[in-house]
Amino acid sequence: MRSVDVIIVGASLSAAAAAKRLVDAGLETIVLERKELPRHKICSGILSPRGHRFLLENFGPLPREALHEPTSCSGVTFHFPSMVSMSMDFFGGPTPHLHRKYSDYWAIKSSGAEIHDRTSFAGLEDHGDHVIVQARKNGEPVEYRARQVIGADGPSSLVIRSIYPDYPQTIPWFFVGQKFHDIIDCPLSPDYFHFWFHPGLGHYTWSHARDGRQIVGVGFKSGDNFAKKHENVVNYLAEKHGVRLHPHTGDEGCGENFGPSLINRYVFGKGNVLITGQAAGFLNMIGEGMSCALHSGAICGEAVVEARLRNRPMQQMYRGMIASEVRRTSDQWNPLKIAFGRPHEADFPAALMALGWRERVRVLRDLWRFVVLYKEFKWGRQIFSAAMQRPLIGGYSMQRWL
Repeated sequence: MRSVDVIIVGASLSAAAAAKRLVDAGLETIVLERKELPRHKICSGILSPRGHRFLLENFGPLPREALHEPTSCSGVTFHFPSMVSMSMDFFGGPTPHLHRKYSDYWAIKSSGAEIHDRTSFAGLEDHGDHVIVQARKNGEPVEYRARQVIGADGPSSLVIRSIYPDYPQTIPWFFVGQKFHDIIDCPLSPDYFHFWFHPGLGHYTWSHARDGRQIVGVGFKSGDNFAKKHENVVNYLAEKHGVRLHPHTGDEGCGENFGPSLINRYVFGKGNVLITGQAAGFLNMIGEGMSCALHSGAICGEAVVEARLRNRPMQQMYRGMIASEVRRTSDQWNPLKIAFGRPHEADFPAALMALGWRERVRVLRDLWRFVVLYKEFKWGRQIFSAAMQRPLIGGYSMQRWL
């Protein structure tokens, strides 16, 4: 049995950030990854300025192989049912378009942690002063002993299931799928990530250029039909935006835990087990989870180090330190924060004020209708209620403003 200071499950960006903090503090750290590295990762690859700054400051410039073509993204374009479109440049200029297969591998190697790939997490036992982790390496059982364990293994986290078996049934789940199309004609600028606030298209609809093809992505409630949802979006893009695409040549999808960042159902762990990244529930509104994964991962690693140095309870330390990231992520989903603040690191208020007053009214009306969409089903009412009560400018909630 191998004994180390910390075991991290999942070779993700949040794992790399946590590992960097731990290794820099002199803690022996092993990262377990069930797949052979470098491994494929379903993701748009569009990184926020905040995430870009973190990578530069902690890992240095990205290697070329860690980028898709186009290699950068200038910002986000929001599209509304009223056919108003608003392009917003990221503060600080374009950000890298990450190829997650290679960017994640580069980051986890740069962290300095020891990597055990093709090693699947199977379970754990928290004994108070240490944790026993069960895993399988190339199909054979293997055990580790660690002071702490960090779950950085994504939305369908097995680490969470090992400590809170019922948690997956208590949060809303979406399916997010994207299909890849060769382009006939696409007027959508390849320099931007395109996002539709359109109830008729679904809860999360996007498109952007990647490696000579156009991605068309849709997010919807679990159980809905991916093919029909996607076909509806493709037809809409053709009719309203003049986007002409060949039939898709590939597709991919996964379950996503949209919702924790809306209704504050994050999970941060128990005892000697910490949860971070998207496993904990961190995900920005337009589906960019990399920046909050990096920052929450770093905070998680710092909490382990600080708890040891100060001889303080680790869970208490982590929950106090992570509060700022909780608020920052939750604000990304607040309609009035979007309208009057800058939660997405792109200047929505400036873009809104550049429109004529009639277009501004249409945008705000469309944005409101999109929010009301979430009231269609039970957990959506929770989200709507939470957003209405959350403090805004001057300490007032949305409900007070309305």
